[in-house]
Amino acid sequence: MRFSRGFKDGLPIALGYLPVSFAYAMRSISLGFPAWFPILVSATNFSGMGQVAGTNLIAQDATLGLLFATMLIINIRYMLMSISVSQHLAPRFPPWQRAIVAFGLTDENYALAMRRPQKLTFAYFLGLMSCSFSGWLGGTVLGVGLNAVLAQVLVGETGTQIYTIVTSAFGISLYAMFVAIIVPPARDDRPTLLLVLLTIAASCLFYFIPPLHRLPAGVDIIVCSVVCTAVVSLLFPHESAAEDEQKEEKSAQTDRREEKQ
Repeated sequence: MRFSRGFKDGLPIALGYLPVSFAYAMRSISLGFPAWFPILVSATNFSGMGQVAGTNLIAQDATLGLLFATMLIINIRYMLMSISVSQHLAPRFPPWQRAIVAFGLTDENYALAMRRPQKLTFAYFLGLMSCSFSGWLGGTVLGVGLNAVLAQVLVGETGTQIYTIVTSAFGISLYAMFVAIIVPPARDDRPTLLLVLLTIAASCLFYFIPPLHRLPAGVDIIVCSVVCTAVVSLLFPHESAAEDEQKEEKSAQTDRREEKQ
């Protein structure tokens, strides 16, 4: 579990982050933010969904309280991931190393690291997270650079229309990423499918019903997240620890067979 192993594992994640962070930068500038803003946000945060939602709320002049509550709801899953990862860390993990691991713990990094049967070392995490983070920050810088080039090349009324079309097209890739994350598990898991359907229905209510649509930006995200997940949790209680262990053992056996092949 060396740095090189983690860096190699992080390459596919970094390549996947490039177009998403690229689109985030284009989207941020299209909302009126200066070029340094998306780079600063990507350098100090490592949360795709949180960054997109937070940037949209700032653009809509949301209050600090609403911004804080929305970020808490969206990113609270990282607390649960951190608790899970802490059970698989190798001995002698000082607090400063744990803080670095916590910063770089994204959904993809967590999923990949937890598939490893060995104890997770700091060197492995550093390789994994530095690679994926470079892809995220590098894509943001590239997005800002391309936006500057397009702004210089595409001038006049026609150029402005082309620029709008290009930036809108890149913005769609953000939503495509969320769809790509949601659809595979929803297809194979009934609780996830129900959660997706409930969230879609709740979002439509907030969009089409005038009193709900006039609520401050970000309230819909908080209500949909809390209410819909609570309903699904009540309908589908979590499995027992014994069942979880059986699933983990089957997964480990599958991984060992794949490594032998």
